[in-house]
Amino acid sequence: MYKPLPNSVTIKPSKINGLGLFATQLIKKNTDLGMTHLIIAYWPHPVTKQNEVIRTPLGGFINHSEESNCVRLEVTETRWNLKTIKDIKKGQELTLKYTLYNPKDKND
Repeated sequence: MYKPLPNSVTIKPSKINGLGLFATQLIKKNTDLGMTHLIIAYWPHPVTKQNEVIRTPLGGFINHSEESNCVRLEVTETRWNLKTIKDIKKGQELTLKYTLYNPKDKND
């Protein structure tokens, strides 16, 4: 059965921006929470002719923070996951340091 979010995370209103991801329980440092982005290699955009990038709820609802508690983890050339870099307490928002980026760029 497809689960858009791990059991340890939910989506709710954020003080940072709109909706965000929040821990429903303690999430330990170095936890891989699952896929954030996926490139569909054989589905080029009709105008740009570039591959389409699909964002999952983990990738679509995570908010930015300069003091982030998560990072993007490249799993394969076409898939990125969200990994914690700190313990995240129950009720705390999960954040990622980002700007407008291409998921293939490794510096964001």
